[in-house]
Amino acid sequence: MRTHRVLALAALSALALAACAPADETPAEAVDGALATVTAGKLTIGTSDPGYEPWIVDNDPSTGQGFESAVAYAVAAELGFEADDVVWTPVSFEQIIAPGAKSFDFAINQVSISDERRANLDLTGSYYDTAQAVVALEGNPAASATTIAGLAGLRIGAMVGTTSLTVATDAIKPTTDVAVFNDNDQAKQALVAGLVDAIVVDLPTALYITAAELDGGVLVGQLPAGDDPDQFGLVLDQGSALTSAVSAAVEALRADGTLAALEAEWLTDAAGAPVLR
Repeated sequence: MRTHRVLALAALSALALAACAPADETPAEAVDGALATVTAGKLTIGTSDPGYEPWIVDNDPSTGQGFESAVAYAVAAELGFEADDVVWTPVSFEQIIAPGAKSFDFAINQVSISDERRANLDLTGSYYDTAQAVVALEGNPAASATTIAGLAGLRIGAMVGTTSLTVATDAIKPTTDVAVFNDNDQAKQALVAGLVDAIVVDLPTALYITAAELDGGVLVGQLPAGDDPDQFGLVLDQGSALTSAVSAAVEALRADGTLAALEAEWLTDAAGAPVLR
């Protein structure tokens, strides 16, 4: 399920499937304690081209605008790299998650952490725990809800077997049972047909379907993620000499509140996804 949802969003930003291109260069040797990066003195970061908001603004990660661009520069700073020493390289989602040598030092592209992926890749700890979100259509009472209580009397839908369904039931506590669908496409169809007033999906999916799939779609707001949220990690080549340093950087940014601040800036405020209470 996690893979399906992330790929649904990634499909918007991924280029056509292509074989993973191993790095042509041998990673630079560490000198005087410097990190052994793909290019000495530079930090090469991979991400999809095109990239979409709120992850990358204007398809230009070098601006630092957008959640993942901002996170990447914060990690770079933790590692001791100036912004001018960050080099972005375009890679497809499939290239990022494919086994084999990488053309980047790390990649950031909404890659969910899973044991299956850890079999072929190094992944840092989470830089983002996915929240759940409520989606409605313009004109429906759900679209103007500003609190969780405002949704309780409405008809809610979610995909079977997902965190979204659990959160829809436990957080909203609707007065009628949550309508269950086999997949998110069916849930969207029910929303469009007026069979439900709102659906609950994870936030990345909500951002995608309201921007690209639903005519008149409204991202009503975020709900608590639940006890087992999807988590996004930075991707490195398996056994990379950088993994421990990059992982430590992510943990430091979580500990000092930087990740939370960037999430609020780019995924809550700029993306128009208020947290429902």
